[in-house]
Amino acid sequence: MATESAAGAALAAEAGEGIDSHTVLYGVIGDPIRHSKSPIMLNRAFRETGINGVYTAFHITEDKLADFIAGVKAMGIRGVNVTIPHKLNIMKHLDEIDPGALAIGAVNTIVNDNGRLTGYNTDGVGYVRSLKEEAMPDISGKRVLVIGAGGAARGIVYALAGERPERITIANRTIDKAEELARSFSSRAELQAIANDRLQEACGEADLVINTTSVGMYPNVQDTPVGKGWIREGAVVSDLIYNPLVTRFLKEAEESGCRIHGGLGMFVHQGAIAFEYWTGRPAPVHAMRETVMASLKS
Repeated sequence: MATESAAGAALAAEAGEGIDSHTVLYGVIGDPIRHSKSPIMLNRAFRETGINGVYTAFHITEDKLADFIAGVKAMGIRGVNVTIPHKLNIMKHLDEIDPGALAIGAVNTIVNDNGRLTGYNTDGVGYVRSLKEEAMPDISGKRVLVIGAGGAARGIVYALAGERPERITIANRTIDKAEELARSFSSRAELQAIANDRLQEACGEADLVINTTSVGMYPNVQDTPVGKGWIREGAVVSDLIYNPLVTRFLKEAEESGCRIHGGLGMFVHQGAIAFEYWTGRPAPVHAMRETVMASLKS
């Protein structure tokens, strides 16, 4: 515990070395938020690029969203990341929504241009960039299974639909939510919705299986969204969770002869794209990944 406190103090001191009256403020909001690795990742990005910015975490509950947005405008906070559970409800407080984020129905990045707040969604684009880089360079013609139909799934499905897959199947405990998501993007790709009682069958048919739920996230690391052996050998298995780096879902898939893809790449790339929106500069992706990896292993 003492080691963790010392490491946190060192990171805070390092982030604050260049703070002065010209420092621009950025942050992330969520409920809860203290687990977030975004501050260490984005502060490393600012240091690497020499940008005079500082990024912190704000614990904002649903009833404080409007007050927070007023504070963003009043204090000139340049950029904000938005995480669970605010990605949908934040939209009504913004001045403009990017067409992609509007289609997805969720915002995870806010850009403040002189008091005018625009919402973007970098989750799906960040995910696809990471998937292509690490596990599946070409998604066209593939049969994709998405587990979950929440805010994260919407961004993933929207981005994947633009990659010309053969079909995207959305599985969810409540089939109504899966059907609504499938209808939302039916003009972009062939989509179908199923309830979880057909999940085993769908796993056996898929070339790419993606867990977009929180099942298996720390501290509930023994949980998994599917049964062992459900996914066929040779498929790519992907999990949006990055803590732990390799979930039980991924471990069991790898043991079954699947290629695995963890959530760290998506987390880094969605943050990198947000950084580029805020600063107009290329993000130092390697340094950002290195920092998060070190934190997760400490």
